[in-house]
Amino acid sequence: MEVVRRLWGWVNRQAWLVLGATTLIWGGNVVAGRAAVGEMSPFVLVILRWFFAFAMIALFARAEVRRDFPRIGRGWRKLALMGALGFTTYNALFYVAAAHTSGVSLAILQGSTPIFVMLFAALFLAARFRATQWAGLAVATLGVLMVATQGDLAHLTALRFNRGDVYTLIACALFAVYSLGLRERPAISPLSLFAAMSLSAFALSVPLAAWEIASGQAFWPSAKGWAILAYVAVGPSFLGQLLWMRGIALIGPARAGLFYNLTPVFGALLSVLILREALGWHQAAALALVLTGIALSERKA
Repeated sequence: MEVVRRLWGWVNRQAWLVLGATTLIWGGNVVAGRAAVGEMSPFVLVILRWFFAFAMIALFARAEVRRDFPRIGRGWRKLALMGALGFTTYNALFYVAAAHTSGVSLAILQGSTPIFVMLFAALFLAARFRATQWAGLAVATLGVLMVATQGDLAHLTALRFNRGDVYTLIACALFAVYSLGLRERPAISPLSLFAAMSLSAFALSVPLAAWEIASGQAFWPSAKGWAILAYVAVGPSFLGQLLWMRGIALIGPARAGLFYNLTPVFGALLSVLILREALGWHQAAALALVLTGIALSERKA
């Protein structure tokens, strides 16, 4: 056990390893989102995802959660908002988008999250960035536009976009707000923080699921759907979120946001390998632009 504790302590100190594992798990979420189309309805997936995520926290860390919950106090409103933005709304938009665009496009567009993090940090937190970071932002934004316009930037003048891509961009903007919000969180453990936000996410997903049921669009998971749900609940919902919060604690949201660019890399590769999707020329060009953007932004960081 001592060896395991030392190994876990070493891993905890290595931001690149923590954030690399996070983005690999979230890259798998792209495949799960696409594979879930037709296997269960989007809002049923969202509500079950956060129900099981909170249940796991309550099961494995109930003493810690019980100790920390009284310390939240007035922070409940902020945690509820963060759960709504980063958990419920983000995932609802993401899974709806999966029915309207490819897994490769979903993956690459997730690279827009660091763009939103940097912009929001500059606009609302008075953060200052170097010229190379702004250049990286511009290059990465061009890559995102390549995907959103299906390789034809002339679509910008006609405002013609794929609906699924637009949903994904809105989701990424909301996740950026959530990531910046992690800077000022209550003085509680990461497990308790995640428990509070996942509980909020579950509660806020109830109206969405109720609307889906009332409109006749809801359907429960198939056998394959339950397997997808198991991965989503344990991986992206549980492990991914805890690792992400740890990464932000180690190096801050701005630099952690740049590591998030690995998500489109893993997501695109997994979509090609597992879903057998084709990698179009405009998607390959966009991926190269996004990676160039992160290289410029991290230069001499």
